[in-house]
Amino acid sequence: MTRVFEHFPELEGEEMRYIAKAIEGLEGEKFNHFKSMYKARRKDPILILFLSAVGLFGIAGIHRFFVGHIGMGILYFFTAGLCFIGTIVDMINYKNFGFEYNRNQALEILELIK
Repeated sequence: MTRVFEHFPELEGEEMRYIAKAIEGLEGEKFNHFKSMYKARRKDPILILFLSAVGLFGIAGIHRFFVGHIGMGILYFFTAGLCFIGTIVDMINYKNFGFEYNRNQALEILELIK
C-alpha cells in the first residue's frame, strides 16, 4: 500500500485499494509502464462531477461522453439529462463513474503489459 501512496498520491478509497492489489506483482519496467499509462488514461472523479454540473446548465450528458458512455450521452443530450433527474443522480454517483472507468483502464493496461 505504501507503494501506491508514493506513486499515485491522487488516488483515494476504493480506487487506491484496487490499484494496490492490481500492481502487487509488478516490478521494474512493467510497473513503470503501468504507472505512466494509468496516469495518462485516468479520469479524475472531481472533473466528472464538474462536467455533470455543466450538464445542468449547459450541455447535458457531457460527463457521459467523457467516461465513454456514448449511447447514454446522446440520450442525455436529447432529453436534457432525462429531465435533469438523471444528471442529478449522476452528480451523486460521480465517484462510481470515475472508479468504473479507471478500473476498466487499469485492466486494459495490465492485459497489455503482461
